[in-house]
Amino acid sequence: MIEARHLRVLRAVAATGSFSAAARELGCTQPAVSQQMKALETSAGTPLLIRTGREMRLTQAGEALVRHAAGILAGLTAAEEEVAAIAGLRAGRVRLVSFPSGSSTLVPTALAALRAEHPGTRVSLVEAEPPRSVEMLREGDCDVALAFRYEGAHAAEEWDDLVVRPLLADRLVGLVPESHRLAGAGSVTIDAFADDPWIAGCPRCRRQLVDVCRGAGFAPRIDFATDDYPAVVGLVGAGLGVAVLPELAIESVRPKGARTVTVEPPVLREIVALTLPDLSQVPAVAATLDHLAKAATR
Repeated sequence: MIEARHLRVLRAVAATGSFSAAARELGCTQPAVSQQMKALETSAGTPLLIRTGREMRLTQAGEALVRHAAGILAGLTAAEEEVAAIAGLRAGRVRLVSFPSGSSTLVPTALAALRAEHPGTRVSLVEAEPPRSVEMLREGDCDVALAFRYEGAHAAEEWDDLVVRPLLADRLVGLVPESHRLAGAGSVTIDAFADDPWIAGCPRCRRQLVDVCRGAGFAPRIDFATDDYPAVVGLVGAGLGVAVLPELAIESVRPKGARTVTVEPPVLREIVALTLPDLSQVPAVAATLDHLAKAATR
């Protein structure tokens, strides 16, 4: 295998005409130059220099190698500079996937801080709910996944193969129309809504709602279901039912015509940022995880 350091020595010998002159140019000893040239000829499998007295002359193979060396070394230098830029966060790319309420709350704060600190780092964002977002991470379609799971949920997702950065515990809150009998209540148990029609959210949130209500001794009557949090708020505000939503979702939507109430006992979902072990060592990915964690403590 031909090494870059040997190519640099060959170019110096070709340019100066001798081992001693090449050594002076490279800042090393003449025996070191001779030793590296022997190693290069061994790797090439053919003589590269003809020694005639005090002069050095390139063989045909040596001329070919010198001709290609310029492009090889230039490309290697460019690659080294690009890698150094990425390692120093002067450049780099991070592909982030997030669930919608995370995209509208945690992500903007984190990415604004990341851009201010490392303007050369580019971040792309797509939205997906877990478990799809976690699948995208494992399949190599993103570098960081913002995800959540509910405490005590059945068949909780296993993340043992991933790097998990805990961000916050997001509490579910009740959402009722302003005219609802419990609109002014400080806190309620979820069975207080046993006779109300419900507006349910995403499939995973829907399953969690059914499980929580079943634990409270009733089955919720779900009249409407939608993945869109503003639509949930709008339906509740219009008096068509009640809902429970994560605090992050409420934060990202103005609940016109609706009131929030505290639900006891608390139902929490764990918000995390996920990445693969190897990706966690990439400076741009590590910086993104750090800024997501800082955004969660705002």
